[in-house]
This record gives sequence, structure tokens and C-alpha cells, in this order.
Amino acid sequence: MAFDWKHSSDEVDWDALSHLYRIAPLGEKKPSDLKVVFSNSLFKCFVYDGATLIGAGRALADGMDCSYICDIAVHPEHQGVGLGKDIVSSLVNQSKGHKKIILYAVAGKEPFYRKLGFRRMLTAMAIFANSGQAMQSGLISDD
Repeated sequence: MAFDWKHSSDEVDWDALSHLYRIAPLGEKKPSDLKVVFSNSLFKCFVYDGATLIGAGRALADGMDCSYICDIAVHPEHQGVGLGKDIVSSLVNQSKGHKKIILYAVAGKEPFYRKLGFRRMLTAMAIFANSGQAMQSGLISDD
């Protein structure tokens, strides 16, 4: 099945994108917030099946040193067929030339990203707005 791939956010329905993140399920993301983060991302990917948004992802990148891939979402009816892999691969290809490509993974999804060439960073640190929730979901540790 051929999907329509877009790399511009010009025609994105932000409510549809918010719905995609909710059902993926990757949590509640407000349409207005998604518009800001995708607009500020150098690379983006939107995948459509006809008029339906079924996949998305983005990479915050500076054009040379670092590209950070995040917010990969695939509609539940299209999961398990390689679409997530294709979105990540597209963003990695768009990020070629950067000295490092970093990916933030949902806890438990690390084996999926390892198959795509990503390796665990030993020195990554983070400050979360809700550190209790981040600790509970396994994103950070207390050590």
C-alpha cells in the first residue's frame, strides 16, 4: 500500500495530529503545542493514508552538530508493519551530515531503536517538568 509522505507542516491538521498522539498512545499533546514544536523542528515527517494522518515524527536539528529525533507516532491500525521504522529512517536520512543523531525513546522501546543503529548513551542527563512522573515511567533514575 502506497502512503503519501510530506515533510512540511504547511497543511497539517493539528487536531488530527493531537488525536494521533493520543491513540498511538503517546499521551495528550495539545494541537497548539504540536504546531509550535513541529514548526521549530528542522526536519519533520507526516504520513497519510488517503486523507487520514497515520504517522508522524520530527527532528530538532542545528544543521551541523546535533539532530534530536522525537515524537514518533504511528496509528494503531498501521503499527507493526514497518511504518515507524520508515519514519525514523526518513528522519535519520534527513539528519545525515550531523555529528550525532540522538533519539529519545519511550521506556521499553529501546530494542526497536537498537535495530535501527541507535546505541544507549551513558552520559545523557535530563530535567523534566514532572520529574515524579518521569521517574515512575522509567525515564529517569534517582542515581
